[in-house]
Amino acid sequence: MDILTQKENGILTINFNRPEKKNAITQAMYQSMADALRDAETDVAVRAILITGKPEIFTAGNDLEDFMKNASSITSSDAIPSVYQFMQALNESSKPVIAAVSGAAVGIGTTLLMHCDMIYLADNAKLSMPFTQLGLCPEFASSMIFQQIVGYQRAAEKLMLGEAFSANEAFEMGFVNKVLPLEELLPYAQQQAAKLVALPAASIRVTKRLMKGNQPAAISAKMTEENKHFSAMLNAPEAKEAFMAFFQKRKPDFSQFN
Repeated sequence: MDILTQKENGILTINFNRPEKKNAITQAMYQSMADALRDAETDVAVRAILITGKPEIFTAGNDLEDFMKNASSITSSDAIPSVYQFMQALNESSKPVIAAVSGAAVGIGTTLLMHCDMIYLADNAKLSMPFTQLGLCPEFASSMIFQQIVGYQRAAEKLMLGEAFSANEAFEMGFVNKVLPLEELLPYAQQQAAKLVALPAASIRVTKRLMKGNQPAAISAKMTEENKHFSAMLNAPEAKEAFMAFFQKRKPDFSQFN
């Protein structure tokens, strides 16, 4: 199973489990996570959600071969792509969501963190949003949420250049709650989830709803706006050059494009 899910002691744990492919996410994996989140939303026994990966890797982002194979369905308006279902379920979750991240969190691996309530990183974590490097644009409201959290200039640097940044830099920017030694990461995140489980579920739900306010609706609108640009850019020459360069294991050449 590329996605492992477990319900125990009031906590739903979603675990990326494809280490041989650096936990690169396929459409089937997105669907599994979307289904798990929707199920958790109606399961009164689930009072907190924990998303994690492997000690050496959180996720390398989209599986590009699977992504390109399913590109038509991802950009289609006829059906809701599984990645969109997952991110929408994450955005709409009324229950607290914790992320425990070690190793690389590339692309959507970093984007999804913006939709979590608490984020804990191992000291080996490295985050990146290399959308411009692929001839694309930010996704799933990252252009809005990230600058709200860290400020415009810091967000511009990370989103425009797409360069990786360390766990400590993420903490200094105020993006994450805490950085821990690798061996302490998962136990600490589980402990925080257990604290949430022990509190009155209604109090946690209402607190989250009050804090979020109208943000989920604004996020949905921004997701739709970004997706229109993303879909168009996915079929543009720049993205085709970027993906071809990736598969040919060479540096892309964007000099021919304005």
